[in-house]
Amino acid sequence: MLRDVILVGAGAIGLLSAVILARQGVSVTVLEAGEIGRESSWAGGGIVSPLYPWRYSAPVTALAHWSQDFYPHLADELLAMTGIDPQVHVTGLYWLDLDDEAEALAWARQQGRALDSVAMAQVYRQVPVLGPGFERAIHMPGVANVRNPRLVRALRAALAALPNVQVHEHCPVRGFIQEWGRVCGVLTDSGDMRAERVVLAAGAWSGELLKTLGLALPVEPVKGQMILYKCAEDFLPSMVLAKGRYAIPRRDGHVLVGSTLEYEGFDKTPTDSALASLKASAEGLLPALADAEVVGHWAGLRPGSPAGVPFIGELVSHPGLWLNCGHFRNGLVLAPASCRLLTDLMLGNRPIIDPRPYAVDGRLA
Repeated sequence: MLRDVILVGAGAIGLLSAVILARQGVSVTVLEAGEIGRESSWAGGGIVSPLYPWRYSAPVTALAHWSQDFYPHLADELLAMTGIDPQVHVTGLYWLDLDDEAEALAWARQQGRALDSVAMAQVYRQVPVLGPGFERAIHMPGVANVRNPRLVRALRAALAALPNVQVHEHCPVRGFIQEWGRVCGVLTDSGDMRAERVVLAAGAWSGELLKTLGLALPVEPVKGQMILYKCAEDFLPSMVLAKGRYAIPRRDGHVLVGSTLEYEGFDKTPTDSALASLKASAEGLLPALADAEVVGHWAGLRPGSPAGVPFIGELVSHPGLWLNCGHFRNGLVLAPASCRLLTDLMLGNRPIIDPRPYAVDGRLA
């Protein structure tokens, strides 16, 4: 039986992996270079769907479908455990004026997912604040969004309630300990830490850490900026997406608008140019936002990876080192399935889906 694990990275992926392992009796030590959940997991929009699900490969679709079906159960479980509601908010999603609408509808038929073409007159009745000029729409009714800062808080509280978990913030990992042909721990400024297995779930920083082993993991930081408005609770009844930008309503009336896609290394400074671009998109989608207050503007770093297919599993070349990283724009969407798949493999359980497309070896740059 697996005894103990060091988990590097305390975003949603790392925290949920730790919860699952700890509830199976594994002693878990979570190490976070900064503050828990304050990187990509906190910065994202929390749509429980890839932005354009039909444009992704089968491995991403498999993880997304499992996670979408599981999210309501996860939210209920975390609420019961911690008293913190992650607010999985089912609003549906309208895509407007797509160039590949036919491909989207064909994908939905093939996958058995509810996605239909809708007359614009009906869309304007359902979303009266929508801006003028849109001509075509497709709609997926069951799409939810999760209040990602609350999800992170709930996961952190769940770990705090488990006696076999230690969490260390501001504890950056500098490298890995290798003995007898295995990875058996990590090097930190606070000293060496050892465990039977190490899980790397450090998001955009995962590739940098694997460089210390001479490995080239194709995961890179991709900056995304977002803005937040405060509106009436009934202002926006559904998520809407057009021209690559989206608006997401929260239950309390906050509306998120995002996001940019910038390849600028590890710089996550919000910029005036992005703010202006996001405001223009917001007002094109929802003109009334021109009179609403922007109450937040921030940037985060996504863990970019080829085709957005994450790396999940053990490094055959470095036994004892496991990866759960490289989810690109879909970390929150794919988290439940990714973490369950990882822990199934680590614990010797039958995996929920075929793990082979996510295997690490053979996919390194």
